[in-house]
Amino acid sequence: MNKYTSYTEAALRVLMWIACAITFIMMMHITVDVALRVLFNAPLVGTFEVASAYYMVAVMFLPLAYVSRHEGQIVVELFTRNLKPRTLFRWDAAVHFITIIYLLFFTWNTGEMAAEQTKLGEVWEAGEYFLHVWPSRWIMPISFGVMAAYLLVRMVQDFRKSAGD
Repeated sequence: MNKYTSYTEAALRVLMWIACAITFIMMMHITVDVALRVLFNAPLVGTFEVASAYYMVAVMFLPLAYVSRHEGQIVVELFTRNLKPRTLFRWDAAVHFITIIYLLFFTWNTGEMAAEQTKLGEVWEAGEYFLHVWPSRWIMPISFGVMAAYLLVRMVQDFRKSAGD
């Protein structure tokens, strides 16, 4: 199990670092666009399209598994805070299982859409140019797939912990 844990940990760290790099690139791109617009009245063509098709999708979805790994989501423990550790581990594993089902559904559907858009060569018009946006369609299935793999490993760990108590 340690091998699978290290693989999923590595994948979610890589996705997080990619999201960090894309955040920095987005900030620089938009800063240059605004500076050129204000100083020279010559904005960069396609900044809005690149930001909405690539940057925002990557920044939103790539770190999903990392945030889950570090329990960064909002958690309401109103009904579970007084449970015994063994029961809480089983409860967490059950929630992870349900989440995995949803994530696999999202992975499948967004993967089908990405494959279709790749085959069609989806483009957006950006000024007088065309921006190929089909590669950005693969961000969501990759992100959901890595998160599902991480939660599967986490679920198995939770079951092992609950059996060990």
